[in-house]
Amino acid sequence: MKYNAIDVLKPNLYKDIFPYDELPKVIFNNIQLPVSPPENIWITDTTFRDGQQSMTSMTTEQMVRIYDMLHKLDNGSGIIRQTEFFLYTEKDRKAVKKCMARGYEFPQITSWIRANKEDFKLVKEMGIKETGILMSCSDYHIFKKLKKTRKEAMAMYLGIAKDALDNGITPRCHFEDITRADFFGFVIPLARNLMELSKEANIDVKIRACDTLGLGIPHNGVELPRSVPMIIHGLKTYAKVPSESIEWHGHNDYHSVVPNAVASWLYGGSSVNTTLFGIGERVGNCPLEAMIIEYGQLKGNTKTMNLQIINDLAEFFEKELNYQIPPKTPFVGSEFNVTKAGIHADGLLKNEEIYNSFDTRKILGRSPLVAINNYSSISSIAYFINGYFNKNGENKFSKNDGRLIPIKKWIDKEYENGRTTNISTEEMVELANIYLVDEYRESLI
Repeated sequence: MKYNAIDVLKPNLYKDIFPYDELPKVIFNNIQLPVSPPENIWITDTTFRDGQQSMTSMTTEQMVRIYDMLHKLDNGSGIIRQTEFFLYTEKDRKAVKKCMARGYEFPQITSWIRANKEDFKLVKEMGIKETGILMSCSDYHIFKKLKKTRKEAMAMYLGIAKDALDNGITPRCHFEDITRADFFGFVIPLARNLMELSKEANIDVKIRACDTLGLGIPHNGVELPRSVPMIIHGLKTYAKVPSESIEWHGHNDYHSVVPNAVASWLYGGSSVNTTLFGIGERVGNCPLEAMIIEYGQLKGNTKTMNLQIINDLAEFFEKELNYQIPPKTPFVGSEFNVTKAGIHADGLLKNEEIYNSFDTRKILGRSPLVAINNYSSISSIAYFINGYFNKNGENKFSKNDGRLIPIKKWIDKEYENGRTTNISTEEMVELANIYLVDEYRESLI
């Protein structure tokens, strides 16, 4: 232990920031850190580990099918770099073996263990090249959960990391609850000791900064321990952790999971940990699909990724795992690019780009649609029919087409009679076939 923690008799619980009987506080120090994103950034996945423990347990076959789809989504780009598994049940170990047998380059398979030697035996037996190791770093965990001093906790963490390195296994050290930890009193000494071990073994040691309660703040000028920019900048600057060895793992307790993850990229970390559709403990983890979109915006492309596989994954979760994705979820919810306002539908009818910020049909395989209800104009009806039946050019209906008037009257009558629900797609198709003239009816069937 070359670098010692600052041992304290009483835990530092930052009660000025986390009073418990009030909301947590945001303290500003106005220190402005430079934005310095690494050249290479990527995404990792914990759907099978952190995600799965929050929902109905997956079968071995379901895990393998999801792994196959993650591979198809990545499509050789290496953007979805890794995915991690539990090893504690026979079902999980069987899934790992089957996924490893696929021989895919991406996503690589990693595991997660507690900081004890019994768990480490599982990693060795499975032949996994990298494992996450839990290293809780706040005094909330060290004193109140582990019942240890900082020195004792650090010795335990370094011991299991050294065991991994001695066996040629890359340790990914999970700094749990880092946004309530004494950064210079424990986090930095632990990280510096791990970097020393890395040098001695000539094997990478990775650090996953875990925002366990979603307390991170993405803004510049915020005081530790909640500042995401300072945590990432500090790991690089004071502990000399390379960007490619820094990973962010966030939760969404305060609606900040995506901006916090982006901040970790912007201030020097290469990797962001996610789950499909943000499943995970309490209100969830960082959504994988959201970070793909963030990656594309920051880098200007998504390389060879096949983003339309996101739809396949969403359908699998809903049909096979009985997981209901909230309709208004960005990029994957059923109402993601469905317009309800009549004035917006009129804009879409004139030019799709007015109310659709990118070609969702080409990129995500999701055509922009309109919902038909009591607020829908004839423009909405025209846009629905054009979109649903792929009518283009001269065949498109306009809002001035008189043939749409009977459909509008039928819809208005429904709501006059007390209807409160949207007009369904099936009803709209039936209306089109009833009220539109024969020459159009043939092309609509």
